[in-house]
Amino acid sequence: MDQSIFRKRIRNVQDLLKESEVLLLFAAPQRIRNRDVEYKFRQDSDYYYLTGIEEEDGILVLRRDYSAHFALPKDKEREIWTGIRLGKDEIKNRLELDESFSLEEWDARIHQILTNQFTLYHFFGKDKERDAKLLELISTLNLRLREGKFGPQRWEIPNFLHEMRMFKTPEEIEKLKESSRITALGHERLFRETRVGMYEFELESILESEYLKHGAWGGGYGHIVAAGKNATILHYTTNRAKIGENEAILVDSGAEKDYYTADVTRVFPSGKKFTAEQRTIYELVLDAQKRAIEETKAGVEFNFVHEKTIHNLVLGLLDLKLLKGTAAEVIEKGEYRRFYMHRTGHYLGMDVHDVGRYFENGKSKPMKDGLVVTVEPGLYFDPTDETIPAGFRGIGVRIEDDILVNGNSPVVLTSMIAKEVDDIEAMRS
Repeated sequence: MDQSIFRKRIRNVQDLLKESEVLLLFAAPQRIRNRDVEYKFRQDSDYYYLTGIEEEDGILVLRRDYSAHFALPKDKEREIWTGIRLGKDEIKNRLELDESFSLEEWDARIHQILTNQFTLYHFFGKDKERDAKLLELISTLNLRLREGKFGPQRWEIPNFLHEMRMFKTPEEIEKLKESSRITALGHERLFRETRVGMYEFELESILESEYLKHGAWGGGYGHIVAAGKNATILHYTTNRAKIGENEAILVDSGAEKDYYTADVTRVFPSGKKFTAEQRTIYELVLDAQKRAIEETKAGVEFNFVHEKTIHNLVLGLLDLKLLKGTAAEVIEKGEYRRFYMHRTGHYLGMDVHDVGRYFENGKSKPMKDGLVVTVEPGLYFDPTDETIPAGFRGIGVRIEDDILVNGNSPVVLTSMIAKEVDDIEAMRS
């Protein structure tokens, strides 16, 4: 994104801060995978949202009338190994900050930064050691009350930043569309190339390679490639099983590019056609998903979509004699949870389970334009449950798309990925 976007976001946050309030925002550290091998680095979403900086360990400091940054120092020897660092001067100029310092100065300057600031905004809980140091420092500062100086008296999570991130700008929507386009390429390759006898990890490798080939960071979360009964495990990521005959394969995977991720689930047969039972469950879930998407409109409470989806799935399960009683009785007793045990969707953006509150004052929040959500109903049948007809045991179906709230006309960002039975089976021939 253009640097002006990050500068504008910083100014917007400063406008929200009151006198004697300070926000500290920390970059992600470089984490060790094993021994001296590091994980592939991915910046903290909140920090990147305001700075656009992909270096580790930086710190952004914002007050209403002041902005500063602490960056890793330039170090020729280290840069030979790990890449060129921006340095404090480049970051100051790029973000048009008041000051910029070397990270080595942090311990000496943090006292001054927090002195006489009544409220500290910080994402407590991300790093317990850092949290403990900050709280210890605050206690130390408050020993100086007789000098007319004090440390923060109140510390809070900066939820206002997450409220900003909830509603996507046109630039962010374009990023999500691009991630969706790349995701479509990966899923469609699986529709065409998967064969009985392949392993789940082969499908995973196709997804990852397709994403990387088109400039994505990779998957925005761990790929779920679940064949047969593995699809009844909601967050299955082992991806080691061999694909057998007459199995339905559930794939939950989305590409992340430029810090924005898609989140898509599709199900397709291991052979050319779904079995009769697989098709029955698939079409039930698909119908519920289409109805849920129709309800994904501005002004509709987010939880209402979930409740409607439960009702529609329960009606289908009753018709199939997989549940007994009336819909109201089944829902009141929670008996549907045998087959549907998760929510119908979540917010989507820089994080696959994106930030923002779903309830306010105990009431589900209404959706607004610019919000992007997933709609992902599913049904899962325990392979060991002998009270279920044998043909349904071990079937897991989830169908998921990414939806932009747009007045009364929801926009399906992932609509290019086939999900009608006839279209999928045509690609399996």
